[in-house]
Amino acid sequence: MFRRASRLCFELAILIGFWWFGGWLAQACGLPLPGGVIGLALLLALFASGAIRPALLQGGAGLLLAEMLLFFIPALMSLLDYGALLRSQGWKILLVIMCSTLLVMLVTALSVEWMYRWRSRHEPR
Repeated sequence: MFRRASRLCFELAILIGFWWFGGWLAQACGLPLPGGVIGLALLLALFASGAIRPALLQGGAGLLLAEMLLFFIPALMSLLDYGALLRSQGWKILLVIMCSTLLVMLVTALSVEWMYRWRSRHEPR
């Protein structure tokens, strides 16, 4: 039990470290990207190069994904304060949400497909 909890804390600390380093790098270089995006790009590069195995962070990433809804509850609750805005501009907001969701899904699918093909070409047989 203690061993599993300490491993989970270790994995979460690594993920938080990438997030923090990405934020620091964005601020130091004046990049117009969120630190989380830069940190995840660095982590993806390390995964692709084989420097870090994805299984090393599987438990921490799984915990964050399982609790992802908690990160969105404050945003959803704030919608109650803007009922008039939703009634007048709701269709535009819904259109932006649908288009951005579609783009995220498309980019994710293409990235996974590209990574799968790259890995199958470069993986030793």
